Amino acid sequence: MKKILFCALLLCSTIMHASCSNNGRQDVGKENVTVNGSADDLEKTPINIDFDYICSASDSAKVVCLLTEAPDDTATNYMIYFAEKLLGIPYVAHTLEVGEKESLVVNLRQLDCTTYVESCTALTICKKNGWNDFGHYITTLKNLRYHNGEINGYPSRLHYFTEWIKQNSSRGLVEEIQGPNPPFTAVQTIDCYFMTQNPKYYKQLKDDLSLIKNIRENEEGINGEKYRYIPKNLIGNNELMRKAVNDGDIIAIITSKKGLDTSHLGIALWHDDGLHLMNASQIRKKTVDEPKRFVDYLKEHPTQTGIRVIRLK
Repeated sequence: MKKILFCALLLCSTIMHASCSNNGRQDVGKENVTVNGSADDLEKTPINIDFDYICSASDSAKVVCLLTEAPDDTATNYMIYFAEKLLGIPYVAHTLEVGEKESLVVNLRQLDCTTYVESCTALTICKKNGWNDFGHYITTLKNLRYHNGEINGYPSRLHYFTEWIKQNSSRGLVEEIQGPNPPFTAVQTIDCYFMTQNPKYYKQLKDDLSLIKNIRENEEGINGEKYRYIPKNLIGNNELMRKAVNDGDIIAIITSKKGLDTSHLGIALWHDDGLHLMNASQIRKKTVDEPKRFVDYLKEHPTQTGIRVIRLK
């Protein structure tokens, strides 16, 4: 297993190195072969991998290619750099629901709004730390995605984005921006219960109702907390907003839908005409730098009431 995988990685790395700089829009491979890994599966990886993961050979090669080809300097905004490299990738929901056992899924061939943001964040953290190898990338991704960085069944995943923000803030990886006021004039009180009251929408909960108790405990761990946000009527192209939201900030869109905290994620990018959202778009069926101004995008979605802003530290 080790030798077969390592040879596949070397071959794919050679292929990917020639095509990776095509702004992320190349066909990165459509093979259905997946790799189930553990500590001994990746030779020459300078970090101990003691967890299960699922990844295609083309994806592991692409991770290394993206990290090694990114410039080594202090001027590059790596969130924007990697977000641009991953543009044009098909939008596909539920890509983490693979296999019977909860494992870390690495999939850069298909992205949704959360995995797009997570992938860019993990790549950025690795690059800023000088880690250009696959082992550090999947370890960073695991730490971002799971409670206490540990995979322990479906409930251990950070399902609500408030959980994600809270944990990764406590780990010193990100910080939530909640000032100045204005434009952070509104307060969100968290009241999450959608998953536990609607298990029919989640395969794992539908198949095993005993997991609902653990998910409910996670919901109770964030319910009642309050966070300042920018209401959408204050989002404009002005000096106040340009100081409050930076290029590369993670934008979490707040929803008025009962039982949820957020409804969509993306990455902030300022254009001359105002703020835009780089995101995995279900409407456009791929990852895009949304051509519409973000304020116009929000106006088309009545249930989207404002934004929380998260910045890598």
